Amino acid sequence: MNLTKLFTMQQALDEYIQTNKQVDEDVFEKKGLALIVELAELANETRCFKFWSEKGPSERTVILEEYVDSIHFLLSLGITKGLNDLKEWPVEKKEEDLTTLFLQTNEAIIAFLHESTKSTYEKIWVLYGAIAEKLGFSSEDVLQAYISKNETNYERQKSGY
Repeated sequence: MNLTKLFTMQQALDEYIQTNKQVDEDVFEKKGLALIVELAELANETRCFKFWSEKGPSERTVILEEYVDSIHFLLSLGITKGLNDLKEWPVEKKEEDLTTLFLQTNEAIIAFLHESTKSTYEKIWVLYGAIAEKLGFSSEDVLQAYISKNETNYERQKSGY
């Protein structure tokens, strides 16, 4: 999946928010924590780790929206560190279950926050791709959900969110 359009859209949204909210501080760590929180919210909606509960996962649309919430922050972190030249979503086959993928992704995010290199950034993308695959999300699903949520984020900013 080509990421150029997503980086362009995210950069415009980031600039809009920073101007609208008059952000003049470095918010890299705050975006990093936001990504970790969004990952946890995604895991919570899948309920993949809730061995004690018989309740199933949330509806697919809810899970997909949580997924693209993460993608917004992942893109934004890459832009902040000048890594938005990543053209294609790096793919690597992963056999792990969702619980393990969530834990590995959390570790990868923390590693990137400490060492913001292209390789640590790409590792997060690989893991998010594996999560999407396990959840049955196609590239088109992710793209359309991202575009929709991006529009929602603009509306929220305009309405004083």
